[in-house]
Amino acid sequence: MGRPHQFCARAASRSSRDTRGLEPGAFFIENLRWSPDAKWAGFCFQVVHSSLVAQPAISRSAAPARGRRPPVPRMCQPPQRPDTAMLLASRRLVNSGFVLDSPVSSSRRFAMLTIHALPAGLRRPILVMAFSGWNDAAEAATTAARYLATAFRATKFAEIDPEEFYHFGLSRPYVRFKAGSETEREIIWPSTEFSITQSPELARDLVVGVAAEPHLKWKTYCANALDLARRCEVTLVLTLGALLAEVPHTRPVRLVGGATDAELAARLGVRPTKYEGPTGIVGVLNTICREQGFTTASLWANVPHYISGIENPKATLALVRRVLPLLGATLDLTDLEDAVKQFDRNLTEIVRQNAKIASYIKKLESSDAEEPAAEPRQGSDLPPAAELVAEIEQFLRQQRPE
Repeated sequence: MGRPHQFCARAASRSSRDTRGLEPGAFFIENLRWSPDAKWAGFCFQVVHSSLVAQPAISRSAAPARGRRPPVPRMCQPPQRPDTAMLLASRRLVNSGFVLDSPVSSSRRFAMLTIHALPAGLRRPILVMAFSGWNDAAEAATTAARYLATAFRATKFAEIDPEEFYHFGLSRPYVRFKAGSETEREIIWPSTEFSITQSPELARDLVVGVAAEPHLKWKTYCANALDLARRCEVTLVLTLGALLAEVPHTRPVRLVGGATDAELAARLGVRPTKYEGPTGIVGVLNTICREQGFTTASLWANVPHYISGIENPKATLALVRRVLPLLGATLDLTDLEDAVKQFDRNLTEIVRQNAKIASYIKKLESSDAEEPAAEPRQGSDLPPAAELVAEIEQFLRQQRPE
């Protein structure tokens, strides 16, 4: 992202060594020597804009012979071909009807927050948000948020455009065939999607937002999320997280967190922590909520660090159970409970077969409880657990059906 891209549209000619084989009237974009890491749609917009702005001059300089139909201007393949996602994004920009007659940055042309239809008759909604990545050990938080959305039949109604907030070299979009087609593809971008349910089973409406933790412009990102919260008249913003901790899997899941007032903290069953250190988007969002007068709370599940590489239904179940009272609702959690039982059986069998692992877990069980952290730790003195992780992964592979 460091150096600016400078575009130079140049007419192709038969005598040009680097445009050999191109028809007169064709042109190419010079100086594409590397692919951008972020704002791909904006980059593609500028490429397409440069090509269309240059088209009249190029057409005059390479006019076809009298009586011949002029060829359609096109770009040749640049020295370093951009990713498939970029090429499809270029095509999408041309086909979408965007006005390409102004050099205005494409970031100004995209509405970062899009609300397709704002539901009527909102009932004191609660906004539950979870982010994959650093804030989501064993995917417990995002799984819990999605579970709530699915269980109460929430429907998508809004999203935040990813263009300004993600480094696409780190969180790459992926391409897939459109439903029912074997020739036409579409790009799936890392985005923030919001769904809502106004189920009569709930005492209040539920809005669920799930996303990958953004890489860029966290303040702007949070402003967009809270813009949606205001439009939906949200009365509580609840963030979910999961952190790695020195806890054994044989104990009940420890939940920690905080809230803007003592009564809410008591209802959630959490107490303020003394954590100081690196934070993620969850911590930033909570702080901005407080500064802007939103009632907010945060729930974090402690996940045993030695099983961080696999999904942890036990932590997910603990988060879901703690959220339900805030919604004034109950759920049949049999499917999650069955997953927890199978999860425990698998780990029990692994420990039974390995005396060294069993000894390590006993030490964790007998160790004194420490002040729980309210966020993930970086560079903490977690004991090495590579052997246990390898044992678990091998065992679970053996349990999968052929």
